[in-house]
Amino acid sequence: MGFGVLQDSRMAAPPGTVTIGASDAVEDAIEDTKSLKRDGNIILQPQPSDSPNDPLNWSPMWKESIMVILAFSSGVTTALGPMVTPALHVIALKYNVSLDMASSLIIGFLAFWIGFTTFFTASGANIWGKRPFFVISSVVLLATNFWGFFASSFPSLAAMRIVQGIASAPLETLVTSTVSDLFFVHQRGTRLSIWGCMLASGVLLGQTISGIIVQNISFEATFGISALIFIPIVVLMYFVVVETTYNGPRGNTVIELAEKGSVSFVDTAKKETYSQKLRLFRGRVSGESFWKGVWKPVPLIAYPAVLFSTVVYGMFFTLLVTISVLSVTAFSMPPYNLNPAQIGLTNLPLLAVSLIGSPLSGWMADGIPKAMARRNKGVFEPEFRLTLMLIATPLATAGFLGFGMSVQRGLPIGWPVFWVAVYSLSVPFASQASLAYVIDCHPKDANQAFVTINFTKAVMTFLATTYANGWFLKMGPQATFNIITTINLGVCLMTIPAYVFGKRFRSMVARSSFGQKLSASHEPSPGKFGPEA
Repeated sequence: MGFGVLQDSRMAAPPGTVTIGASDAVEDAIEDTKSLKRDGNIILQPQPSDSPNDPLNWSPMWKESIMVILAFSSGVTTALGPMVTPALHVIALKYNVSLDMASSLIIGFLAFWIGFTTFFTASGANIWGKRPFFVISSVVLLATNFWGFFASSFPSLAAMRIVQGIASAPLETLVTSTVSDLFFVHQRGTRLSIWGCMLASGVLLGQTISGIIVQNISFEATFGISALIFIPIVVLMYFVVVETTYNGPRGNTVIELAEKGSVSFVDTAKKETYSQKLRLFRGRVSGESFWKGVWKPVPLIAYPAVLFSTVVYGMFFTLLVTISVLSVTAFSMPPYNLNPAQIGLTNLPLLAVSLIGSPLSGWMADGIPKAMARRNKGVFEPEFRLTLMLIATPLATAGFLGFGMSVQRGLPIGWPVFWVAVYSLSVPFASQASLAYVIDCHPKDANQAFVTINFTKAVMTFLATTYANGWFLKMGPQATFNIITTINLGVCLMTIPAYVFGKRFRSMVARSSFGQKLSASHEPSPGKFGPEA
């Protein structure tokens, strides 16, 4: 059936295509499913090993605790960028710099350095594991927030944001690949929605709270309060978020015992103790070259799934930040004339929308593909995730056009806030579609794929925050958002070829010497590195 996803004549099951249906109605399955592990009628993909150290085998409570802590930490970290937005005019006046310079160096710099640093943190995480990067990141973020609280000059503030951007990289990039470490294909959408909900809450609630702080105390106090939040994050990160990277063999660890002509199979893996799990450094978990890993995200952009996810996620996130920055400019001018606290409060409707949209998109990101797989003879295609773009595209289009027209005409504040909320509702659906899709297509390359995605997002955000205000003031609200609408709609239309030809693209990558070379460079050296290393 395929639901419009064209089959490939050379590979029946290119990477990403898996059988998850296990009912009697499943016919012509692409693989023998009788010996595969399952949860009820759902075949587990990827198949877990028998090792107790395999994160896929950990207790649900342990896995969910790690997920929630990382999602919350990621949300707080993401909030560090836009939380300064209500204070941009205050910073520009205090340090006698232009609004564009304040926006570029205090918000854009942070985004750029996050994107640049992810090349190194993703490669390092593949070699030494994710845990040391998560723990060190949270400690440095704690320190930089204290720095921001005591900063007394614009250069010091800008330098702090560079260091803060570098430290933010692991919590911006590695959380999504941790989802693929801990959860099966049919569970990932829901967990990504937890992460997405925390990100949206961080961006929107952070601005709301910081607006009140800026208005009633000072913009420096926003960093002081952020430092207090990072204290429990550091503690939880160290004692709960253990290493999730697993490079051991999937399936039984086998020892052959010849007794009376028979062969027995014994699982020899020993369960790590809690104290062993708390080791911050455990040596190499992979034989991959660090510098090759740093470079690897660059050619990954040639993968159609990575290219699609990079453009879609980067565009939706960048435009979320852009509309946030431009709404500050619009709402601080006539006829609205809002102060920082009032501007921050305009984010509350957006937060309410995100708290609805994020779990709904997560449920749909798992539910719709599972339903489609059941009707596709049990075969799951990653392209089924892209159906969420049918919701994201019209919401984004309406939100941009409505915001531009309402501000242009000076309509009551409720109208532009409503249209920003409409766009905000589109973001979790687009994020789920693009991020879950790339994880499904290239799970082994997830770390590096998200480097490509986040670096592109960082560059786009840097450029947008640098030039958006000048563009907005020169062209006017309606003309600006008409152009934004057209660009975003063109990006959304990429979904059609990605969905229809996605399976053939995956087959083409898997069969190409280019794809095989990149995949080979990821493999650990056999017998030398593993979970006990």
